[in-house]
Amino acid sequence: MSTPSDAALPLILLGAGGHAKVLLALAQADRRCVIGVCDPQLAQDGQKQWRGIPVLGGDDAVYDHSPAQIGLINGVGQLVGNSSRARLYLALRQRGYHFPALVHPTAWVADDVKLSDGVQVMAGVRIQPDSTIGENSIINTQASVDHDCRIAEHVHVAPGATLCGGVHVGAGAFIGAGAVVIQSLTVGANAVVGAGMTLTRCLAAGNIQIGAASRLKTT
Repeated sequence: MSTPSDAALPLILLGAGGHAKVLLALAQADRRCVIGVCDPQLAQDGQKQWRGIPVLGGDDAVYDHSPAQIGLINGVGQLVGNSSRARLYLALRQRGYHFPALVHPTAWVADDVKLSDGVQVMAGVRIQPDSTIGENSIINTQASVDHDCRIAEHVHVAPGATLCGGVHVGAGAFIGAGAVVIQSLTVGANAVVGAGMTLTRCLAAGNIQIGAASRLKTT
């Protein structure tokens, strides 16, 4: 979970797409101080304000601020086959920047849940005891993570998805909207569980489950 010092840090939002809108609303609902947004397109268009906060410039404007004085919000969404969100996060972490874990006030997270740096827990989420969420992962709106789940880094659990107890999800995996993963299964690294699917057996790394049979990802 975020520490008290995390909560005191002013934040800079990276990106200005749909995911960034949701994160800005989350931060404001949690009474966090967002001092501005960095987005190349907004900067190129000459915009000075975006959704009530200053446009600080493109991505490089982050470097005008010391890593010790700010926290960052990764507003880049995670789509299947697109690693830009993870690349941005890792590049800025290497430069010493910190992405505080963010939890919407309407989410319920058990006290012993471990949220790593950069985790984003959206409105209406439930995360049950003895679960761990890895770096830069998204637990999206109304998703449910039951007891003893292990979610690795750069994972997206999309809106309304359900992970039953004891599920393990590998790095970079994507659990689609409304999907259900039955208890004690493993979803391998970079695997995809399609929207609305019910997964009843383990899914190997790099595979996509979108019907009765899985197939190897080609993207």
